Amino acid sequence: MPSEKIDASGAPRPVGLYPHARRAGKLLFLSGIGPRDPETDGVPGLKQSPSGNYLEFDFEAQCHSVFRNVRRVLEASGARWENLVDVTVFLTDMQRDFHTYNRIYAEYFKDNQPCRTTVGIDALPTPICIELKCIAVID
Repeated sequence: MPSEKIDASGAPRPVGLYPHARRAGKLLFLSGIGPRDPETDGVPGLKQSPSGNYLEFDFEAQCHSVFRNVRRVLEASGARWENLVDVTVFLTDMQRDFHTYNRIYAEYFKDNQPCRTTVGIDALPTPICIELKCIAVID
């Protein structure tokens, strides 16, 4: 089955050689989507010193931003939020961030409840604390 590569101009640019999403039949597979701002490439809620230490950190800002970015990729792909059927969440600090993430997730998914897996990991390729990998079904 052939697949269609999708690059979403309104989403943050990928940090490697991969598309924002691929459509295969009625399935839409999103690459890992983080919270980086598509206009500035900065991480919302994060300010670092020149040595890399956190000066400001707002995990809630990253959560809201990652959901906005997922929505941007879905819309650029011809899909809607309600089309999501599976969400894999990567958190770099499960103990610190899971409760906050779970609360904010419930705000966004109260009407649509896709399957979800949450995984604690050591690091992501940029200084972000959350990334989502999603699958949607397109009518």
